[in-house]
Amino acid sequence: MPRRLPPLNSLRAFEAAARHLSFTKAAEELFVTQAAISHQIKALEEFLGVQLFIRRNRKLLLTDEGQLYWPKIRDIFEKLVNATEQVKAKGATGSLTVSVIPTFATLWLVPRLSEFNELFPDIDVRIKASDVEVDFVREDVDIAIYYGKGEYDGLCSDRLFEEHLTPVCSRELLEKKPLKTPDDLKNHTLLHDISVEEWRTWLKHAEVTGVNLDHGPVFSHSGMVLQAARHGQGVAMGHSVLSQMDLESGRLIAPFDIVVDSGFSYDLVCPENSHDRPKIVAFREWLLSKVNDDVDDDVLF
Repeated sequence: MPRRLPPLNSLRAFEAAARHLSFTKAAEELFVTQAAISHQIKALEEFLGVQLFIRRNRKLLLTDEGQLYWPKIRDIFEKLVNATEQVKAKGATGSLTVSVIPTFATLWLVPRLSEFNELFPDIDVRIKASDVEVDFVREDVDIAIYYGKGEYDGLCSDRLFEEHLTPVCSRELLEKKPLKTPDDLKNHTLLHDISVEEWRTWLKHAEVTGVNLDHGPVFSHSGMVLQAARHGQGVAMGHSVLSQMDLESGRLIAPFDIVVDSGFSYDLVCPENSHDRPKIVAFREWLLSKVNDDVDDDVLF
């Protein structure tokens, strides 16, 4: 006699609610109402005979039983996703050339690529670092990651990240010369890429005047700016995506809570006539899942 399992919808509702610790966010993710999530959770609790969530001080928390159950259900769904991606990618073979901003490739994409290679061993990813937009007709490029205003006529695009800005520096630098308020930046060396507009935008938002933006080292790429900041050479304008690993590791810290929208974003683009090619579908869906992981984990400032 087959063992009776909980309904899949109830498990999906529980996994999302446990991950977000919010029925509202789970409902938004699954495109259902909050009442539907509550109903599915109640049905699962009745099936299991235990309570999975409790509300305390307007917060949603997992019970001991919920904490025991959630990691196992999460792992099951991850295996389902991976298995589904592998089946969907049947026929997704050959080389896939990806044009990408060099610093984004180094600091975000490349550290995650091993997972894609394991999921899709028949696709050979070729990374082409480039700061310019691709001529898909003339160049041997399948898909690209652009950094810009998000307007790309004639191309299919998916938004990856919106970029935000806040100053970052090494902890050692602050031990030598404190940064208690934004006005203290007047006493620090500011590190620049080829444009000072990002510093100008942030300083205006922070209502800081009198900072000399013509002074300080200038680097051709944001990755070099961050490298200089790691070595305590000054304060860099941190990009939320590019600074992520340095902030998580503690190599850099963000001394202020003031964050501004840069007006730019990272977008995945490809020609409309190749949008449904299996290898491009596989890469796009994998990449978007990695972006969602970062957003769900609140790793970006």
